[in-house]
Amino acid sequence: MTQPTPIRREAPSGVPGRRRPMRFYLTTHKRHWVRLTGVPLFLKSEHFAVARTLPQALGPYAVDSGGFSELQKHGRWTRTPRQYVDDLRRIWEHVGPYDWAAQQDWMCETAIREGGTYGPQYFAGTGLSTAEHQRLTVQNFIELRSLAPELRIIPVLQGETIADYERCLALFERAGVTLAAEPVVGLGSVCRRQSTREGAEIVTALAAHGLRLHGFGFKTLGIARVGHLMASADSLAWSSHARRRPPLPGHTHKNCANCIDYALAWRQRVINQIPNPSNDLEAAA
Repeated sequence: MTQPTPIRREAPSGVPGRRRPMRFYLTTHKRHWVRLTGVPLFLKSEHFAVARTLPQALGPYAVDSGGFSELQKHGRWTRTPRQYVDDLRRIWEHVGPYDWAAQQDWMCETAIREGGTYGPQYFAGTGLSTAEHQRLTVQNFIELRSLAPELRIIPVLQGETIADYERCLALFERAGVTLAAEPVVGLGSVCRRQSTREGAEIVTALAAHGLRLHGFGFKTLGIARVGHLMASADSLAWSSHARRRPPLPGHTHKNCANCIDYALAWRQRVINQIPNPSNDLEAAA
């Protein structure tokens, strides 16, 4: 088995204003896409865990822990940290080295905590406070790092307000995790606010701490507004975009909501719409 090598944060280049471009991951539930394209992909660990055989990745990819689905359906994590670590090791060995994998964090959205029906979706509810979700998030990261210090597992900040996120950052620091030294730090519970002023203020405040942020579930407006402040982002917005439109010419399916051709074209259009893509957004790998 190829041993995972921890990712390290690069030292500053010394060139004023120079930084690495943002990596834009295309989110998909189709695990076989990893062998079809070199474009960075973002997939849930469960999509790999349920497969008997795994495809080898052609390009870079990152792994989502699937926390939103877990907490929405069950109000708790049903996979233990040990099970998650075992899944991540199997993915690394068979699919290939991933950029990183998100920890098993606890989102802080009201629907996740309090439960109930929101539009067409039902949430089981955890019955816990934002502070308790933050404590459990930090606790999980410490446990995962203890179980598998060699794996590329990233911490995730959780909260609702800027003050919440600052408190979560402080919790990590008190637990001995210096987030500014981490190569990537996930930013949770922002996807529904990522294009708003509130979302931009949260990203701006946390980026000011020198964190290399990953934005989960960002869309075009969010990337345009704060993409320059993040190390990376992922998006599944292409699928809902395709579901509301006719299929591409020559495509025989009802729509292109699960179509790699549509997804790749959508991603390229997003990149083309961002000012100075060569400086602000990583166009390919």
